[in-house]
Amino acid sequence: MRPQTVTVDPRLGAVLPAAAVRAVAAADQVRLHPDLPADVADAFARDLGAVGPDAPLVDGTVVELVPGPAGAPPGAELLEAVRVMDRLRSPGGCPWDAAQTPASLLRYLVEETYELYDAVADDDRVAVREELGDVLLQVLFHARIAQEDRADPFGIDEVAAELVGKLVGRHPHVFGEGEKITGAVMTPGEQQVRWEELKAVEKRRASALEGVARAQPAAALVAKYLSRARRAGIPDDLLAGASGDALYAAVADHADPEGDLRAAASELARRVHGAEGAARAAGEDPTALDEQGWRRFWPA
Repeated sequence: MRPQTVTVDPRLGAVLPAAAVRAVAAADQVRLHPDLPADVADAFARDLGAVGPDAPLVDGTVVELVPGPAGAPPGAELLEAVRVMDRLRSPGGCPWDAAQTPASLLRYLVEETYELYDAVADDDRVAVREELGDVLLQVLFHARIAQEDRADPFGIDEVAAELVGKLVGRHPHVFGEGEKITGAVMTPGEQQVRWEELKAVEKRRASALEGVARAQPAAALVAKYLSRARRAGIPDDLLAGASGDALYAAVADHADPEGDLRAAASELARRVHGAEGAARAAGEDPTALDEQGWRRFWPA
């Protein structure tokens, strides 16, 4: 009888796919494919009692661990990214990386986030892939520095575990045994409200505004405060009277003022660039245009 094969990814080390754990545990013999890297094969031999490819077959159920194609399980490259970050930060690594602190990295965190925002807004898939990597670097960097804290250390595994717990806890209709969605499908707006309710219970917030990131742009901050306040039941007339500033009033009328302002900025840039291009095409220097020149070349 030919052995049953189980595909493993050597980049993960001696780790079995979850679906194969029971089959391997129940096997009468676990064999190692000759193409497995030596360190991975040694670990499987030590942990599972697996035998090499030259060992005689036994009667009963036989499982052979076979290396799979590169990139088989999603997330394998994340482990490599963690290893690279650790190497850069460790003694003998990069002096610049080793000298960074959470405070010194703040400006890069903001810059990379905005660059990702621009890439998504421009629907530039190549740039989105690159900028997602740059934002991921910030997560890995901060987690690696936090690992060195003597008073309260934590690393990337604790960060990921907390994220998993949060995702599972806020989706009881997907992962839970109790709450289920029946009848009409919950709309995105209704789901957002439910998330806020679950977060309020989870975090035991003392204020409707607790947890809002104050470092975000002012327009987005006002919109977030207003959204939280309305969800808490504060009447619109009280919110409108919170400030007599005309800009506050304008922001209060928009669901996404930050996005609206950015769209307006993009349109303004399009028209300025269009006028400059039209001027160059007509043989004129756009830096020398006067008011009438700008009016002549301004796009409709």
